[in-house]
Amino acid sequence: MEKDLILAINPGSTSTKIAVFQNTKEVFLKNIKHSREDLKAFKNITDQYSFRKQIILEELESASFDVNFIRVIVGRGGLVKPIPSGVYRVNDRLIEDLKIGVMGQHASNLGGLIAKDIADSIPEAEAFIADPVVVDELEDIARISGHPLFQRVSIFHALNQKAIARQHAKSVTRSYDALNLVVAHLGGGISVGAHYKGRVIDVNQALDGEGPFSPERSGTLPSGALVDMCFSGKHSKEEIKDMITGQGGLVAYLGTNDAYEVEKRAHAGDKEAKLIQNAMAYQVAKEIGAMSTVLKGQVDAILLTGGIAYGKPFVEAVSERVRHIGPVYVYPGEDEMRALAMNGLMVFNGESEAMEYK
Repeated sequence: MEKDLILAINPGSTSTKIAVFQNTKEVFLKNIKHSREDLKAFKNITDQYSFRKQIILEELESASFDVNFIRVIVGRGGLVKPIPSGVYRVNDRLIEDLKIGVMGQHASNLGGLIAKDIADSIPEAEAFIADPVVVDELEDIARISGHPLFQRVSIFHALNQKAIARQHAKSVTRSYDALNLVVAHLGGGISVGAHYKGRVIDVNQALDGEGPFSPERSGTLPSGALVDMCFSGKHSKEEIKDMITGQGGLVAYLGTNDAYEVEKRAHAGDKEAKLIQNAMAYQVAKEIGAMSTVLKGQVDAILLTGGIAYGKPFVEAVSERVRHIGPVYVYPGEDEMRALAMNGLMVFNGESEAMEYK
């Protein structure tokens, strides 16, 4: 068996994805499913980390991996304090913030906890997180919302956006730090970021569905009508939150969060499906246009990524509205496991330095 392995860990609400890499080669991938019966015994999400850790170790043993050959473990970064992009060594401060959920409870908080716990049992192994969703490189002007009681915050698909941006830079033999890019992650949630020479200086807050509507999120809604609904007495706070995130977007209009199903319905002549599909593309294009103004029109490329980027009609509907801004490149899907592992590899090879969480 090869030595110097990299283990990537990506916990989700009812699953834990793990992957093992030898250098840049993926040698093992497993999506471990957890039943709700298994998880309901835990009061808090972070209480699950020992349970999930044990399952991970069992899967590695079953696949005949010697954990003592693992040198780097990279966990999905959770809802920690806002931090610049990078790879962070899992230290005591990070563990504390992951456990208490300093920015909220989410399954991704388990990534760093599990990584550290496993690494501590392996000689010479180190634990990291990479580009969590709370990566914050916003310029101060982008934080202004329009009222001092509200501030715009940076929560987006940082891991995939950054990985795709670096991949594109490499493909055109340029440095990511030398490019101006608009990157649109098109998945269950949609985030569109303005990448200015290696920093995401503006981006819509994708967790709560700000920006374009998506398969599951309502996007930015008319504020007056939203306020009226909140105080109508017809809906609870939880119901309204569900409308905004989880039961909005394609789900609300068409009863599905499957963009491919919507594409097929539109192709078969369903006029409503076609209208809603085009409206989502229209809003993505508007957001790309907005981010191009952040970059003062100096856009080297527009990158479309995420699962929806597999849909050619959707991609074309976006592209025809934005290609005058800059060349459009499509990188469909997302490979979070590879992105995690390659971030760890850069540190292992000395290509980048691990940062300290404070």
